[in-house]
Amino acid sequence: MDYHVKDLDLADKGRLRVEWAMRDMPVLNSIAARFAREQTLKGLRLAACLHVTTETAALMIALKAGGALIHVCASNPLSTQDDVAAYLAKYEDIPTFAIKGEDSDTYYRHIHQALDLKPQVTMDDGADLVFTAHTKRQELLPEILGGTEETTTGVIRLKAMAADGVLRYPMIAVNDAQTKHLFDNRYGTGQSTIDGVLRATNRLLAGSVFVVSGYGMCGRGVAMRARGSGARVVITEVDPLKALEATMDGYEVLPMAKAAQLGDIFCTVTGDIRVIREEHFLTMKDGAILCNSGHFNVELDVEALSRLSTSSRTIRESVQEFTLKNGKCLYLLAEGRLVNLAAAEGHPAAVMDMSFANQALATEYIAKHHRQLEKRVYPVPLAIDQEIARLKLACMGVDIDTLTEEQTKYLASYDLGT
Repeated sequence: MDYHVKDLDLADKGRLRVEWAMRDMPVLNSIAARFAREQTLKGLRLAACLHVTTETAALMIALKAGGALIHVCASNPLSTQDDVAAYLAKYEDIPTFAIKGEDSDTYYRHIHQALDLKPQVTMDDGADLVFTAHTKRQELLPEILGGTEETTTGVIRLKAMAADGVLRYPMIAVNDAQTKHLFDNRYGTGQSTIDGVLRATNRLLAGSVFVVSGYGMCGRGVAMRARGSGARVVITEVDPLKALEATMDGYEVLPMAKAAQLGDIFCTVTGDIRVIREEHFLTMKDGAILCNSGHFNVELDVEALSRLSTSSRTIRESVQEFTLKNGKCLYLLAEGRLVNLAAAEGHPAAVMDMSFANQALATEYIAKHHRQLEKRVYPVPLAIDQEIARLKLACMGVDIDTLTEEQTKYLASYDLGT
């Protein structure tokens, strides 16, 4: 078996950590049990480009239980948990290509190694694997039945490809499922981002000014958790509707030019490029902390930060100090990459349970229905979304009401008024 991990001797530690995560993933475990009985994915070749974490390992185990043949690589150079990668390779016999801290050349070589499986289904987090298949490995495209995409940034890229008419196979936007973005993006990103900031800096949030750029579901989660820790939270936005919502939620909303002068900690979660840039760095407080929880490391203009600096050094693990020409010091976390995964462990397993249940069931849907799908980006079918919510509630011991026959008829009618 081909693989490339840091050290196979880490596999035993990885096995224990995966076991711990799976205790909080009952929905995915129930899907895995059904997959094993029915062999739903038997012989299906699947290439996955995801953050190689304990929760991802649980997903790979579920897909393998259904009979899938899998290659997995990292979707971010700093998010790999090396013990988990070793576990997948050694104990699950899943070809795994991921090493935390790998350089760009290694990162893309690993993507090509995942694609060497000649996949029928792709599973992506950021669309790097899909884009590589479309640009560098076009000979594989005729065999690909469809793919799934995990994150906001990836869905944006895929919709742009579809709009330009260059998307060569159907994709399901797992990110847009309600059981994904309402929980994973909001509660998962919120908790794990604050976890990453605290692990990296050990700074007190209470009394600080915490600037969140972007008030989508991820931004809402970060803002909520920062405020819960006692920070004064400032939101920056370009969308008037989201800015209005942030205002109504009780946050101060400012342009970045003004927020830059006030903030103690800055976190970008927009999916866009150069959100915090040269003119903002120059007006920041001495000691301001910069981090990003968007998928790609482009939201902070690190190149400009380096250009403005006389020196830089690593002062703590995951913390780089930049001394600006004006004498102030700014602190960059996790090289501007996903702070929640690079400086912490990523989202809690309980929310990834629903996200990866969507991945598993979307894969099954593609295997069964690919002939009816066009070359565009699809939402997760509502029936799948609702089934995952039902399973999650059942696992939590929560009961809900059902409509009576009279209520069902009323909701379907138009002739009953006042």
